[in-house]
Amino acid sequence: MNWDRIEGNWKQLKGSVRERWGKITDDDLDVINGRREQLTGRLQEQYGITKDEAEKQIADWQRNLKQ
Repeated sequence: MNWDRIEGNWKQLKGSVRERWGKITDDDLDVINGRREQLTGRLQEQYGITKDEAEKQIADWQRNLKQ
């Protein structure tokens, strides 16, 4: 699924994000609002990981989403 579709379906995908990254709060999800850069930043903050690692995790998650 490309990122434009993720942004458009963000409300439906919030549950998937919460399943994958349990430390992401509902408030975080509202701030992220489908923006990849925001998700990357929140993952870095919540999990203490590098930007590259956050991007890798997001790419893996994105690849596994049902089309």
